[in-house]
Amino acid sequence: MSEPLPGKGPPDGIAPLGLAPAPTGQAAVDTLIVRLSDADDLPTADHIEVYEDVHRGLRDALTALDDNRS
Repeated sequence: MSEPLPGKGPPDGIAPLGLAPAPTGQAAVDTLIVRLSDADDLPTADHIEVYEDVHRGLRDALTALDDNRS
């Protein structure tokens, strides 16, 4: 395996983005958004599990909002 060039990141060019999302004010949604960072430490093939989990949680949060309006 080759060593990365200075300032070029890992040899394969893949690195976590290191983004810090702004809080939404909704604890459940904020927790799900933070969960996305779990994908940074996983192989690409395992990202789908994290994305599906977050999608499911966000969908449930939206459904709860609709349920509370009735």
